[in-house]
Amino acid sequence: MAYIEPSQAVPPRRPPGIQAGPLAHRTTHRMSRLEQLCLAKGLKMTGQRRVIMRVLSESTDHPDVEQLHRRAAGIDARISIATVYRTVRLLEEAGILSRHDFGDGRARYEQATTEHHDHLVDLEPRQVIEFKNEAIEKLQRKVARELGFELVGHRLELYGVPLRDASRRRRDG
Repeated sequence: MAYIEPSQAVPPRRPPGIQAGPLAHRTTHRMSRLEQLCLAKGLKMTGQRRVIMRVLSESTDHPDVEQLHRRAAGIDARISIATVYRTVRLLEEAGILSRHDFGDGRARYEQATTEHHDHLVDLEPRQVIEFKNEAIEKLQRKVARELGFELVGHRLELYGVPLRDASRRRRDG
């Protein structure tokens, strides 16, 4: 397996910068990419949906519905968990959000993108690291060709622990 240089990792999106408070969703803000996509697809835009979309747009992780609800309710306490579930399902069906299962039994979400990347899940804090590696991409295409297929898509998820923890486990194990 090819070593992934840290410079090849996908940089995280900018840190969240949403103003807190019950009226924050009513303040003038720059429309998020998700809001723009929803409008382009003709989806109804409510104030609560806008808050949820801004939270998603500004997330640097891959939040689950409960995390999204906590963040959105911190901005507008009237947002229910049911509203978050409905909004996430709507965005997923519209192809605006991608759903992931990183092995912890919780669906996690990120903005759907045409730019491909893979995921490495650090099992200790359950942190997801996005990365790109052309050697892996070439190998996958080669394997598909050798098996008589043209690769039209894939999803790669790697699971691991930091090397310092792995070597400690080998010694102690």
